[in-house]
Amino acid sequence: MAAVRKPLSSYRSPNTWPTWVGMGILRLICLLPFGLAMAIGRSIGRVAHALGGSRRAIVRRNIELCFPDLSPKERNQLAYEHFKALGMAVIEMGLGRWASDAALVARTKLTGLEHLEKAIADGHGIILLAAHFTTLEISGRVLALNCPPFDGVYRKNRSDFITELQRTGRERTVADTIEKRDLKKLVRRLREKRPVWYAPDQSNNLKGSEVIEFFGIPCMHTTATSQLARLGKAVAIPFFPRRFADGSYEMTLLPPLANVPSDDPVADTRAYIDALEAHIRTCPEQYFWVHRKFKGLPDGYPDYYADLDALK
Repeated sequence: MAAVRKPLSSYRSPNTWPTWVGMGILRLICLLPFGLAMAIGRSIGRVAHALGGSRRAIVRRNIELCFPDLSPKERNQLAYEHFKALGMAVIEMGLGRWASDAALVARTKLTGLEHLEKAIADGHGIILLAAHFTTLEISGRVLALNCPPFDGVYRKNRSDFITELQRTGRERTVADTIEKRDLKKLVRRLREKRPVWYAPDQSNNLKGSEVIEFFGIPCMHTTATSQLARLGKAVAIPFFPRRFADGSYEMTLLPPLANVPSDDPVADTRAYIDALEAHIRTCPEQYFWVHRKFKGLPDGYPDYYADLDALK
């Protein structure tokens, strides 16, 4: 039985007050002209870069691993740009919750919709295969205006309050939210031909995952997409966003991954990673490098985050 959800208004204990204050400030920022709001976001990112030594080191290590051809100066600059992207993501989280449809559509170009339309016409279940870019929260809003109702997968936070904040924000876009471990519900929705928005690029668990290289570095990746596609009789359509310097966005739907699902879950996952890597190269500062992408590897692999002090 699903847990009974509590309304946001019921979270009133003192430990929630700082978050409520932050949400109030974010709401006010989102009322400002778009350019000014995003400039504030970039400033938030600059402050986080200056003060977040440990996180800055993680970002720098991830970039060092994935882009070894860059000079140290270029890698540090990319890390700095990433923090600015993270700051803008905070603002975009608010815009994803509160901005009007018209305001978002005016700034966004959606390409590849024909791939989704064909999959629907052919009667397939559809996995909208996303990834953790800093533009994640704002991207689904535009897709929702051009797509039949779809559900979104979320990860439960240790805090019920933060989980509910995330879910209610995501529900501005999706018809329903599905906890990532609820595979039965995921499969059922796919078999009902309802598209499911799913971002499987963060996995640090040995169970249900395999070591598959990411930018040439051993990395844990869940192979659940292959299983979901097979059990849900679905195709997997990559869906990636990009933010441009002029404040516009592009949301791209790629053709369904060829031969997915197959009898080889690792090969299916590799097809997704190849598509993801190609898109990251178009906007490397916008991928979520602040996450410890290469942790959780089995014994015998390096600990890529054991010596971060020099990168702080």
